[in-house]
Amino acid sequence: MNRRRLVPLALAVLLTGCGIPTDDSPRTVQPPRGPFRGSVPADTTAPAGRAAETLCLVHDNRIIPVVRRVDRSPTIEEQLRHLLSGPTGAERDSGLTSALPGAVNAAGATVTGTRALVEVDEPADDGGRSDEVLAFGQIVCTLTSRDDVTTVAFLRDRKALGVPRADGSLSTEPRTRADYAPLISER
Repeated sequence: MNRRRLVPLALAVLLTGCGIPTDDSPRTVQPPRGPFRGSVPADTTAPAGRAAETLCLVHDNRIIPVVRRVDRSPTIEEQLRHLLSGPTGAERDSGLTSALPGAVNAAGATVTGTRALVEVDEPADDGGRSDEVLAFGQIVCTLTSRDDVTTVAFLRDRKALGVPRADGSLSTEPRTRADYAPLISER
């Protein structure tokens, strides 16, 4: 037999005979036993709720989205308040922190259309934090995880506030998750 004919025949046999059988219907796959490198242990003290709430916390100067289970979908005010409360004990034990205390004093949030408006108070003189980029990134990442929010604008005394992007540049324009994408990691 000619070599030219053997090569396509051998290739066809290899491609069709990979040895992975197909199933007639979907089947349940059990995850392998953990723990896995970089995984966040579940907070067993938190109640298991019907709704998911995403809060963006910090680990090693990176913004990490964390999903908590809650009884009902929180309002934007509640979600901001939960973010400002910081990580749970189990989240802290896994190395998660927050850049918000001392860096950004968010006083409240409302939604207009698909834009969240976050009122920010004047920072305290003794705040002592210099990671505003992470702090504003946490707020934007958290609020844009909601289905009803695509952008976040920051206000001080009802006037547009210039806030830093991930690259450090300031702008009064509404922020999106993309403005902080270089800082956001899935853990």
